Amino acid sequence: MVKIVYSKHLILRLKLREIPYNLPGKIYRLSKEHYFDVNTQKKIVVGKALYKNKLREMAVIYEEINDKILLITIHPLKRGQKLKRINSGRWRRL
Repeated sequence: MVKIVYSKHLILRLKLREIPYNLPGKIYRLSKEHYFDVNTQKKIVVGKALYKNKLREMAVIYEEINDKILLITIHPLKRGQKLKRINSGRWRRL
């Protein structure tokens, strides 16, 4: 089993955005929507979660480093944001 590690930046974002600590790991493990961001050269996993009393799509940015998954940051996606990035070619499905 691959070890999931949280970056310091992610931990800070969880506190600032009041996101439950276990949510990024849960999204990574359970979501089937994985993308590669051509602009940032990072991988993204998208999953739905309750955030600020609304069901929202959340993006978790990550890197695969040897036998670890480093979760870098998390943020709620704005309406249409995912589709725009896919249609523009910025995000490519993995």
